[in-house]
Amino acid sequence: MKRTPARRSSGAGFATLLDELKGRIQSAQARAIVSVNSELVRLYWDVGRIINQRQEQEGWGAAVIPRLARALHNELPDLKGFSERNIGRMRAFHRGYPDPGLFLPQPAAKLEESFIWTIPWFHHVILMEKVKDLAARRWYMEQTLASGWSRNILALQIEAQAHRRQGKAISNFASLLPPAQSDLTEQALRDPYIFDFLTLTEPFHERELETQLVRHLEKFLLELGQGFAFVGRQHRLDVGNDDFYIDLLFYHLRLRAFIVIDLKKGNFKPEYAGKLNFYCKVVNDRLKHPTRSAHHWADPV
Repeated sequence: MKRTPARRSSGAGFATLLDELKGRIQSAQARAIVSVNSELVRLYWDVGRIINQRQEQEGWGAAVIPRLARALHNELPDLKGFSERNIGRMRAFHRGYPDPGLFLPQPAAKLEESFIWTIPWFHHVILMEKVKDLAARRWYMEQTLASGWSRNILALQIEAQAHRRQGKAISNFASLLPPAQSDLTEQALRDPYIFDFLTLTEPFHERELETQLVRHLEKFLLELGQGFAFVGRQHRLDVGNDDFYIDLLFYHLRLRAFIVIDLKKGNFKPEYAGKLNFYCKVVNDRLKHPTRSAHHWADPV
């Protein structure tokens, strides 16, 4: 019998195979990390539950925790994460969520059981130490999962009390937009916005404010919230024989809309609205795709 010679893999075919395998491996690695985190958080909750139950049954006081930490270290010297302080956190974790399935209102209880386990442990530590209200804590958990906040970002958002400002901005969205889009737009905005990372001192000009915001763009985007993409500053609009410039132009990924920001120092004046409406009409005419629109945003400073 004649042997058919083996074909050498073509460059394009091999590259496709490599990309597919890389995608599968990276996806599995990501799931493994999530799974390990989930099991760790479950373990810590269960350790807290067992300690809490034994304290109630035996009448033990808080002294049992340092004793347990020392004993575990002696028995399992390579074991990490079971210091006296962290064991105390585990007990507090269980006491904070004695029934994780009831943390969210019905009918979300089934979802909630995975909700708590998905948050990394040290995110939980920050939330337990800094956010006492359970409704606010739930909000930060949701935002952490939706936005992928690191511990530092979560701490900054808590310090800025982001949960108190979400969806508070006064607007006419409800009267101009369909209900679903109006609700999403209101949720995307805060009131007030806090730009305490700026180093401006009075007196300053609007252009100086604009320059500082762009210079600290990462912090500016963080304060704006999830979904904002920076398009540009002093964005030029050519209308007839005249040029107009938008101070800051953003695009919101979830709203699928351009956000026009006009910076003004001082209180809002009625004539500002006409200018913003003009900008929005031009943006809608020149920049938007058929399914996108522009929202204006006046920001008196």
